[in-house]
Amino acid sequence: MLKRNATLCASAVLLLALAGCASTEPPPKPEMTKVNAVQTEATVTAIDQKKRMVTLKFEDGHSTTFKAGPEVRNLAQVRKGDTVRTSYYESLAVRVEKAAPGAKPSEKVTSDTARAPLGEMPAGVVTNYVDVTAQVTALDRSRALATLKGPRGNLVDVKVRDPSTLDNVKVGDMVNVTYTESLAIEVERTAKK
Repeated sequence: MLKRNATLCASAVLLLALAGCASTEPPPKPEMTKVNAVQTEATVTAIDQKKRMVTLKFEDGHSTTFKAGPEVRNLAQVRKGDTVRTSYYESLAVRVEKAAPGAKPSEKVTSDTARAPLGEMPAGVVTNYVDVTAQVTALDRSRALATLKGPRGNLVDVKVRDPSTLDNVKVGDMVNVTYTESLAIEVERTAKK
């Protein structure tokens, strides 16, 4: 299911992955991290440069056609038979640190994008960071588990890698959680046989 979702995500956000360019500092090292990664590959089976329509056939046999918007640069380099590789990563990182007095649950979303220089094969990366301040509603120190209540009232159980990070935390404290997802896309020329 995750592979299928990444395949659909890849075709849906191809336009985003190839648009814009920015960079920021990575978040501080977390006490707990959970990472999922999925890679997919598709072949360009048809391309209409004039109409900017691209058809991709994925490893599982299904195809999808989409229109590449004007923000997708370097489309002129793409040909039938080229390979499109996608890598989708998501991670949940928890930093156990007390928030300022009176802090409320909150959420902040930031994004970074980068793309290949003009004239090269299309490639790009989109990274979304979601920083959440959540309230600790329960602690199970024997299992290194904290239950957090987010800004929308949802409850999430989070297992920390190092149980000692919970030593200075009590029910009612605010902690920071970072969710990160990245999608990288690159197009490669398939060698002629």
